[in-house]
Amino acid sequence: MKLTKKGHACVRLEKDGRTLVIDPGAFSEEDAAVGADAVLVTHEHPDHFDEARLRAALEADPEAEIWTLRSVAERISAAFPGRVHTVGHGDTFTAAGFEVEAHGELHAVIHPDIPRITNVGYVVNGSLFHPGDAFTVPERPVDTLLLPVHAPWNKFSEVVDYVREVKPSRAFSIHDGLLNDLGHGLYNRQLGPTGPGIGAEHARLAPGESTELD
Repeated sequence: MKLTKKGHACVRLEKDGRTLVIDPGAFSEEDAAVGADAVLVTHEHPDHFDEARLRAALEADPEAEIWTLRSVAERISAAFPGRVHTVGHGDTFTAAGFEVEAHGELHAVIHPDIPRITNVGYVVNGSLFHPGDAFTVPERPVDTLLLPVHAPWNKFSEVVDYVREVKPSRAFSIHDGLLNDLGHGLYNRQLGPTGPGIGAEHARLAPGESTELD
């Protein structure tokens, strides 16, 4: 399976000639979802869900479909009848040939005064987990964790403890669109061998950079 990092929290997965895109939001490239056979959206915040990017993908391919939670589906399903599927925690489905499991229910706490919204993470092909905006621990082991490193709802100690709890073999940074080069360097060092230790290999892919996963 080929993993390509797109802007911020968006990734592109390719296998057997099919393409799955997760969270093409407003901080990712305008064409981040174009060419996808299927799109997954974790929650409604604009850095993960951008209606224009989803419309571009579905209009470019009349067979492309979207799987997401109800709050997002209600906003776009009327424009694309039969192509937007609502999912929640515990659901399993096949999207563009990828086997997907939904894990989690709520967005992480930003502040007690800010109401929490729904959020669902996705395990893809039993090996890779994108948690969206939450520290959801999937109810199964995963080899690859897409790790939200920088957000209004987290701090570095929580990021470290989250990787330790999930216990993946490797972690790739996501949710890093607000960091400059200095910030990327700091997080890479702290999550690497000179940091406190996360129990997994860590790497950051720059937007557009790809790697092959076992």
